[in-house]
Amino acid sequence: MSVREIRLYGDPVLRTACAPIGAIDDGVRALIADLLDTVALPGRAGVAANQIGVALRAFSYNIDGDIGYVINPVLTEVRGDPVPTGEGCLSVPGLWHDAPRHPWARVEGIDLDGDPVILEGEGLLAQALQHETDHLDGTVYLSRLEGETRRLAMRQVRESDWF
Repeated sequence: MSVREIRLYGDPVLRTACAPIGAIDDGVRALIADLLDTVALPGRAGVAANQIGVALRAFSYNIDGDIGYVINPVLTEVRGDPVPTGEGCLSVPGLWHDAPRHPWARVEGIDLDGDPVILEGEGLLAQALQHETDHLDGTVYLSRLEGETRRLAMRQVRESDWF
């Protein structure tokens, strides 16, 4: 398939809550192939379908060389109090801020065969699971920032050459 262009902050698709995927057809298979190709590039931990312009509930991940995907992911459990965690986003290039994230998370969904998929873990995996399910709910990590950090981030967005 192909590496797809990442939609940037301000694009309405990033504020869209993604629809669940029903039947697994050739279109869904092509979407998953594109998500996998797109996340495989160096420096990418995850790509949500709406980041490539498709408002359907699926994401791909690339954590320590483990590349995969989840269809219809639901964040089913988090553990621990949220802690400030350095975070960036392909849809907000060049910015890096501490966002509150739980240290452990679990996502449940399905694969292309309709079989259950459970991803759970801590560290970067927990952060990616929360970040990507946020995307699918129409939330970009900037909205999780607070106070002066949020004001600074929004100023950086407005002053960026891509916005």
